[in-house]
Amino acid sequence: MTETIDLAIEGMHCDGCVASVQNVLLRVAGVARATALLDAAKAVVTYDPARVAVEDLEAAVEDAGFDAP
Repeated sequence: MTETIDLAIEGMHCDGCVASVQNVLLRVAGVARATALLDAAKAVVTYDPARVAVEDLEAAVEDAGFDAP
């Protein structure tokens, strides 16, 4: 079973940043879908909570150079 969350993202300034955030999230095992939204400063992530925790998603974003407060 999957869940969908809105993950706040700070530090996205362009379409390249959006692509980077989406790509890093999609590489996390257990993530089914990730859509970063520049204007909303967030990513909408569908994931399997049995395989990945929200903290892991935040860590992946932060490792890519963005903030996930």
